[in-house]
Amino acid sequence: MGLDIRWPIGLMFTLIGALLVIFGAASDKAIYDQHSLGININLIWGVVLFVFGTFMLFMAWRGSKKS
Repeated sequence: MGLDIRWPIGLMFTLIGALLVIFGAASDKAIYDQHSLGININLIWGVVLFVFGTFMLFMAWRGSKKS
């Protein structure tokens, strides 16, 4: 039928999630104490985006296998 929309969505969310995880893990802990009550927002949302992106890639791969 054409390009499955799950491929670009999965790639985008996986890439952005990986970047946020790397930035959250490598950044200075003091910035989170001042702005977000000590919660590493970049790391948490990076993991969420990465998991969602890999789920979309898995579903796209699974869908392309069936057809």
